[in-house]
Amino acid sequence: MQFGIDHFLAAPTLRAALAGRRIALLAHPASVTADLTHAVDALAQFNDIKLTAAFGPQHGIKGDQQDNMMESPDFIDPKYKIPVFSLYGEVRRPSAAMLETFDVLLVDLQDLGCRIYTFITSLAYVLEAAAQTGKAVWVLDRPNPVGRPVEGLSLRQGWESFVGAAPMPMRHGMTMGELGRWFVDRFKLDVEYQVITMQAWQPELAPGFGWPLGERAWINPSPNAPNLSMARCYAGTVMLEGTTLSEGRGTTRPLELFGAPDLDTTALLKLMYQLAPDWLQGCRLRECWFEPTFHKHVGKLCAGVQIHVEDTHYQHQRFKPWRMQALAFKALRLLQPDYPLWRNFPYEYELDKLAIDVINGSPLLREWVDDPAAQVADLEHLTNADEQAWLEQRQAYLLY
Repeated sequence: MQFGIDHFLAAPTLRAALAGRRIALLAHPASVTADLTHAVDALAQFNDIKLTAAFGPQHGIKGDQQDNMMESPDFIDPKYKIPVFSLYGEVRRPSAAMLETFDVLLVDLQDLGCRIYTFITSLAYVLEAAAQTGKAVWVLDRPNPVGRPVEGLSLRQGWESFVGAAPMPMRHGMTMGELGRWFVDRFKLDVEYQVITMQAWQPELAPGFGWPLGERAWINPSPNAPNLSMARCYAGTVMLEGTTLSEGRGTTRPLELFGAPDLDTTALLKLMYQLAPDWLQGCRLRECWFEPTFHKHVGKLCAGVQIHVEDTHYQHQRFKPWRMQALAFKALRLLQPDYPLWRNFPYEYELDKLAIDVINGSPLLREWVDDPAAQVADLEHLTNADEQAWLEQRQAYLLY
């Protein structure tokens, strides 16, 4: 198969449409060609491409910034002498001065298929800026590594943020190129928008189910996204960022496990299976121990649970990471009603809302967890309605 960047570079007719126009690139470390050449270097090799600027999203174009609200500076590329602007520093939307440096912005970002992953918000922001200034945006499309499944509550009106650009469920099941098409319609943007499609992407093909295992190397799109297993778990485990439980940062398996020094994981798992065994299908859960070298509970031995989605027990259509993690919160609240679960801190520039609510795009999940009378069926009913509505809404924008 071909990713969008490889299709673009192999097709002179596609590049011909850019003749005489100044080109910028929005990229990160995973923005590479099939032979692992970074997109900046690959584009610079072509005489018919006038590369005048580059942009980096959250974590930076070099992927060096670890965590929430760790900003990246602007700099001059030492090799090509072009400005490299940060869209996660002094600004998160391109400024007028940044927009003056190009005519067409190529977006080549590997996404993880989750609403909260901020690269899709950056795409929405650059589309809005381009529409206001007459610039063009082309997405060099890449796989959604977790494929087509949809899961989670949709973001509610008034809860938009940098981790929630628009009302979609946590696991949206679309590619960046497809989402861009939806954003253009959703925000009623008058903008030159084009998707350079992938060739022969098969999102239902085992064993990758979205990611071409055995064909393409995995490169971290962000520092704590080290493998496909993490990507599969992320739509659930990202909620841990809004809690006092460790999500495994500071270990070698971030966002594939969770835990804390004071957890009884045996009792927790037992109750989870009693409450909603259907929410735990498609994966295996294993009790484990870990000691984070940084971040939450640093230097403390944590009792934890690891989510295994890499072997023959993995069932792509049955695995429900968002429900699984929500169930863990519910079980913990029932076992220890006074457990200080929700973490109150500035999260992605939202200073007056609980992080767990910002992450979920509403307080609905937290309220379900904290209400002792709320049943599994209550959340299932609410979530299923959102998922079905999104499945219908996204259909017109799918390209593969």
